[in-house]
Amino acid sequence: MLVMRNVLRKTFSIAKNVTVVPNLNELRASISSGPQQQHGTFYEFRTYNIKPEKNAAFLKLTEEKIHLRMAHAELLGYWSVEFGSLNQVLQIWKYDSYAQRANMRAALAQDPQWMEEYISRVLPMLTSQENEVSYLVPWCSIKKPSQKGIYEMATFQMKPGGPAVWGKAFQASVSTHAKAGYSHLVGAFHSEFGLLNRVHVLWWYESADKRAAIRHMAHEDARVVAAGKLF
Repeated sequence: MLVMRNVLRKTFSIAKNVTVVPNLNELRASISSGPQQQHGTFYEFRTYNIKPEKNAAFLKLTEEKIHLRMAHAELLGYWSVEFGSLNQVLQIWKYDSYAQRANMRAALAQDPQWMEEYISRVLPMLTSQENEVSYLVPWCSIKKPSQKGIYEMATFQMKPGGPAVWGKAFQASVSTHAKAGYSHLVGAFHSEFGLLNRVHVLWWYESADKRAAIRHMAHEDARVVAAGKLF
């Protein structure tokens, strides 16, 4: 298992902070197995790598025009990276079906305001883009925090087989950390398309200093240490 972390800062009022993993030499564009496929709702993680000199302009333009895309789909969050992969933005979009996503993309392609005022201007600011489709792990639901803060997304490279293989041990580890009150669990996601066998855990903290203090305490908590050894 590989774990990597990044901390993001909120880009505007609907956003939060996160961790992103660099490209790994793993299989792509295949289907994983596991009970998360029993429902249709999925989440698309869209990562934008921005030219350093264009980062501020990208964030400003997106803040001004993102409402055009939000008219077609629910935006769970929008983050820029504070620690980790710099000059990078992550968006998480929620869809009830692949048909909904296809219809949204078709509608946006025919929207002159979106294409002319956003897409044509934003593409020259980017060095690359990538996306990933993920489901919530079976035991998790989205729990949005009630106040502003910073977000961390920890990404784990798991053994093949899906939640049926590693789910119970992983749930025990994450739940122990959350139930002990060390941090607020926003959601845990398992990849379906893109780099496979990855799990993203999105945490919320009141501040970066609060996170540092909490992690120090958690590392001395026998319950958290023991749960972390389960997988």
